[in-house]
Amino acid sequence: MDFFRIFAHRNHTLLCHLPMLPDSEHQILSCRDCNIRHCAAAVLGVEELDLINNSRHESVFRKGDIIIHEGSPTSYIIYLKSGLVKEYIKGNQEKEQILQIVRKFSYLGLSSLFGDKVNHYSYAALEDITVCYIDISTFHQLIKKNGSFGFEILVSVSRDNLNNFNRFMKQSQKKTYGRVADAILYFSKIIYESNEFDIPFTRQELADLIGISRESATRVLTKFNEDGIVDLHERHIRIDNLPLLQQISKNG
Repeated sequence: MDFFRIFAHRNHTLLCHLPMLPDSEHQILSCRDCNIRHCAAAVLGVEELDLINNSRHESVFRKGDIIIHEGSPTSYIIYLKSGLVKEYIKGNQEKEQILQIVRKFSYLGLSSLFGDKVNHYSYAALEDITVCYIDISTFHQLIKKNGSFGFEILVSVSRDNLNNFNRFMKQSQKKTYGRVADAILYFSKIIYESNEFDIPFTRQELADLIGISRESATRVLTKFNEDGIVDLHERHIRIDNLPLLQQISKNG
């Protein structure tokens, strides 16, 4: 399992996507009126969609806002309708370890759903986002009554745990250049689907994602820029030599 497959599951949509409207026309639509349903949502009936709709609350967060605090009570499952979120934990001396980036159309807090009654990870917005809070008792009710829905949720939780384990194992076996190359290719292929993009991270956050120091991350990015592998201007990156970057990623 390579770096990209580890993260690709975040494209796996579990709940209906409620279409976003311009601010001047924004309104909260019913889950029943959703015109895009995938996986777990596809097996829900009208009454079940109404049950979700009656227990949800929509909110907007700005870049940098914390959505869930590590150690807070597990009262809701949060559906990410738009934007990017980082999932992280605090280690020794309050140092962040970013576990993964969460794309839109994903749940936040699933990993704590079947455990104890506290959230074990924090989630923070990397850009302006919109979320739906879904009461956890409603979620439990759907899982108990609809086996197909529960199966999809179990698949998602299991995939998260397995993929994170594999990512950290592979990351521990790669050197600094391979880790930075992995990160650039991840943003290019999975997050933005483009060879030119703005990294939504500070250099420190990038370092926290791949388990190196900020100074090392900056040094490697500068080297890639000098060697013509990427064109770098602050957070903006354009990949100029994709084959070489892929080779660095493969060789670690």
